[in-house]
Amino acid sequence: MSKANDKQYDVLIKLLLIGDSGVGKSSLLVRFADDSFSQSFLATIGIDFKIRTVKLDGKLIKLQIWDTAGQERFKTITTAYYRGAMGILLVYDVTNPSTFESVTSWVRAIEQHASDSVNKVLLGNKADTAGALLEQRRVSTEAGQKIASQHGMKFFETSAKNNVNVEEAFFAIARDIQLRLQ
Repeated sequence: MSKANDKQYDVLIKLLLIGDSGVGKSSLLVRFADDSFSQSFLATIGIDFKIRTVKLDGKLIKLQIWDTAGQERFKTITTAYYRGAMGILLVYDVTNPSTFESVTSWVRAIEQHASDSVNKVLLGNKADTAGALLEQRRVSTEAGQKIASQHGMKFFETSAKNNVNVEEAFFAIARDIQLRLQ
C-alpha cells in the first residue's frame, strides 16, 4: 500500500490543443501519447485528453494533454479549459489557409481566457515532406514563423502522419513550462 504522497512524477503539466476543426489536433495527440496514426478520425466532441509521462532534464514530467473540439458550437465548453492550462499548442493546417487565418482569433481567445503566464507554441500541421501533399501546401513556413514571432510563440511544422517534429514540439513547450515554474 503506497502513501498518498508517493506520486509517480515530479511535475504535472496541463497542456491544451486548440485550433480549427480538422487541423489534426487529435492526430497530433494520438501520435505523441500512443505513437500511432490513423487516416480516419472522427471529430472530437467537446473535449478529450491523454496522459504521457516523459523524462525531461532528469525530472519525470506527467503531461496531461487536453484535446479540444474545433467547432464553434463547442467554444463555450472548451474556454473553461484555458484557465487550467499551463501551455497551449495552437494548431493550423498548412494545406488550408482559412485555418491559418484563424490563428489570430485563437490568440485573442488565449489572451481572453488563459492566464497571462501561459506558454504557447504554434504548430503548422500536415507538413508532410513527401508525396502529393507537398503540392497541396498553401501556407508557407515563413508565414507561420512570422505570425508565431508576432505573438511571442515558438513555431514548429509538424506531421502527425509521418511523426515529424511532434515530440520536439511537446518537449519544447514542456521544457519552457518547467523553466517558468522553477
